[in-house]
Amino acid sequence: MADFQQTGPITTLHRLRPECVPALERRLEEYARQTPVGLVLPALYSEFETPAMAGIAEQLAEVGYLSRIVVSLDRANAMQYQRVKAFFRRFRTPVTVLWNDGEAVQTALAAVAARGLPVGAQGKGRGCWTAYGYLLARGECDVIALHDCDIVDYDRSMLARLVQPLVDPRFGYDFCKGYYARTNHRMNGRVTRLYIAPLVRALERMQPGTGFLDFFRAFRYPLAGEFAMRASLARVNRIPCDWGLEAGFLAEVYRNCPPSRVCQADIADTYEHKHQPLSAEDRSKGLRRMATEIATTLFRTLAGEGVVLGTDHLRTLQVAYVRMAEDMIESYRSDAIVNELEFDRGAEELAISVFARSLRDAAASFLDDPLGAPPLPNWDRVASAAPEVRGMLLEAGAEVADRAAEYVA
Repeated sequence: MADFQQTGPITTLHRLRPECVPALERRLEEYARQTPVGLVLPALYSEFETPAMAGIAEQLAEVGYLSRIVVSLDRANAMQYQRVKAFFRRFRTPVTVLWNDGEAVQTALAAVAARGLPVGAQGKGRGCWTAYGYLLARGECDVIALHDCDIVDYDRSMLARLVQPLVDPRFGYDFCKGYYARTNHRMNGRVTRLYIAPLVRALERMQPGTGFLDFFRAFRYPLAGEFAMRASLARVNRIPCDWGLEAGFLAEVYRNCPPSRVCQADIADTYEHKHQPLSAEDRSKGLRRMATEIATTLFRTLAGEGVVLGTDHLRTLQVAYVRMAEDMIESYRSDAIVNELEFDRGAEELAISVFARSLRDAAASFLDDPLGAPPLPNWDRVASAAPEVRGMLLEAGAEVADRAAEYVA
C-alpha cells in the first residue's frame, strides 16, 4: 500500500519501491544459513484438488531458503495421504506431511490428553499446533512461517516479505503479520471491514486506553492467516481451536512479546482466496459462526486484561457497533467509487445485520461461560507434562525429500 505512516505500537513495513524478488531471495538464502526457516501449511485434502494449491506448490518449488516445509494434513484417508506425499516428492525443500487423521498423530494427541491437557477439536488451530510441535521437536528452525493453502494469486514474494524481518540480521523482530488489500472487482474482507474494524472502534470508545485494543487495532489486517515468528515464541504461545485462531494468536503475542519486537509487512497488492458464505440463517456455519467466535475470543481476552464486560456493557456495545458499522459504509462506498469498484450497499447492510446477531450470540456465550474452552497448551507445557510426545511427533513425520539434489525443476 502506497503510504509510509507509522501508527500504533507496532512497526509497519511498507512496499514503497518495486522489489527484485530473486535478489531478496538470494539475501534470504544467505541469512537462513544462520537463522533457518520452516514453513507450515495447514491444509485440507480437498485443497490439493484445487488450482490454488497447484499454484502455491509451483511457487514454493522455487524457494531455496527454507529448511523444511511441514504440511499439516486434515480430512484425508490413507490413500489421499499417500497422494499428498507423492505431490511433494520432487520438491527442492524437504517436506514433512503430518497426517492428522492417522494413527501416529492420534496416538500423540491421546498422550497429551492423558496428562489432562486439552487437545481441542480437529481444525486449522490444532493442525497448526501439531506442526509447530513437530518443528520444535526437530529443533532445526529458528523461524517458523505459516500461510493458508487457498490463496488463488499466491506469489513466493509473499513469503519472502513475511520472513525477512525475522531473518535479516539488521532487524530484531520476533513476530511478523502479513497484510494486503482484499479486492478484485469489489471490496472483499467483509469480516475485517464490516465487523472487526467497527467493533474494535466501539470497544475503544467504551474502554479507552486498553492496551490490548491499541495493539490489536494497529494491525491493518488482524485476521490475516499469514504470519511468521521465532521458534522461541511458537514454544510459549497457546493456540485457540476455533475461528478465533488469528485473534487469539495475537492475544498470545501481546502477552508474550514486547510490541517493539512485533511488526506487520505489506506482502501483496491484492489477495484472493475462497470466500465463506454469510450464512445469515444458520449461526453454526460460515461468516456468522466465524464472527461469533472471534468476538467471544476478544471478550475473553479483554476480561483477562481486567476489562469489565457485564450485561449492560455488552448490550451497549451491540448498539454502538451497529452505529459505527453503518457510518463506515459511506466511507467504503466512496473508496469503491474512487477505485471504480463494484459496491452493493444492500449486501453491506445485510452483512452488518448478520454480524450484529453474531455479536449478540458472542455476548450470550461469554456471559454464560467467561472462561470458555481452554486453548491448546503451549509446547513448553506439553514437554513438561508429556515429554514422550516429542518422539511421537517425530515418528509421525512423513519425510518426502531430504536432499536438494533430489529436486527436479
